[in-house]
Amino acid sequence: MGSQTLRLRARPSPVASQRVEVIAQAVLATPGVQALHAGKEHVVTYLPTRQVRGIREAEHGYEVHVVLARDCSLLITVEAVRAAVQAVAPGRVDVTVENVAARRRANSR
Repeated sequence: MGSQTLRLRARPSPVASQRVEVIAQAVLATPGVQALHAGKEHVVTYLPTRQVRGIREAEHGYEVHVVLARDCSLLITVEAVRAAVQAVAPGRVDVTVENVAARRRANSR
């Protein structure tokens, strides 16, 4: 049987909780991003009142997992996501594209 690492994290402080909310808004406002996605590794930040799937604070900065629109440029969109996160939370940002959606969201640019 293979070994799996279980990462348990304490709930974030109110300041960290607010930062995760702002990061989620910035990512979702990025043109070409359809959604945040928890992925196979279940990338989630647990807040007092809800879960934010697709964002996890890491030692080096943040992990962000997204679903992109089919018609966007992958490299340009990933760089735009990274820049959007760094604008509100400086540090390293690792972006993972979990899926590509067939259609854009109604409010996507």
